[in-house]
Amino acid sequence: MIIVHHLNNSRAQRILWLLEELNVPYEVRKYQRMPNYKAPPSLLEIHPLGKSPVIEDSNEGEHIILAESCAIIMYLLQKYGGKQTLSSEGTLDDLYYTYYAESTLRPLIVVRQRLSRFADRAPWYLRPLFRYVLEAYRVMYVDPELPRNSQMIQEHLSNNPWFARGSDGPAAADYAMIFGLEGLIAERAITPESHPAITRYIDKIHARPAYRAALKKGAE
Repeated sequence: MIIVHHLNNSRAQRILWLLEELNVPYEVRKYQRMPNYKAPPSLLEIHPLGKSPVIEDSNEGEHIILAESCAIIMYLLQKYGGKQTLSSEGTLDDLYYTYYAESTLRPLIVVRQRLSRFADRAPWYLRPLFRYVLEAYRVMYVDPELPRNSQMIQEHLSNNPWFARGSDGPAAADYAMIFGLEGLIAERAITPESHPAITRYIDKIHARPAYRAALKKGAE
C-alpha cells in the first residue's frame, strides 16, 4: 500500500485527490506545521529535505521514496493508470500547465504570502522600514505578474473544461494546478466576479466525490 506523508495546508492534498480518482489504496501519515509555519523535524526522517508530500511505494520489489508533488503526480499516473489519450494540443497543454503550476504560478503566490510575514518578524523598531521596502517590492515585481497569469488561466478555462484541451476529465495538469488556484482565492488575488471561469473550475473540482473523500482523509 502507498504511504502518503501529509503535511497540513500543503501540496499533499492534491496527491490524495489523485489517489482517490485512481481508486488506489493508500495510508495517510499526518504532520502538523509548527508555529513558524515550517514542517516539523520528523519529516527529515522520511526525506533529506523534510518536505511534504512524500510517498512510499514498492516498484518491482524495490522500496521507493519519492518527493516533489508534480513528480509524484506523473509517477502515479504512469504506474496506476488514469492517463488519458490526449490530442497533440491536449498533450502540450498538459505538459505546459503541469510545469507552469510549480515553476511560475506557485512561486508568485508564495512570495506574496511571505513578504507580508517578513516585516512582522523584524525587530519592532525596524518594522516600518521593512514594511515599506517589502511593500514596494511586492507592488513593483509581484503584483503586476498575478493579473497577467490569472487572465491567461481565465481565458484558457473559459474555452476548456479541463487544462488539457479535449480531455474528458482531470489530467496531470489539473492535479498540479488546483493548489495554485486555491492560493489565488485565498490571497484574494481573484474573485468570482473578476475570474468566473477559474471560480467555476475550482467549484467543479471541490464537488467531485474523489476530492471530497480526499479531504476527509487529509484535512480541510
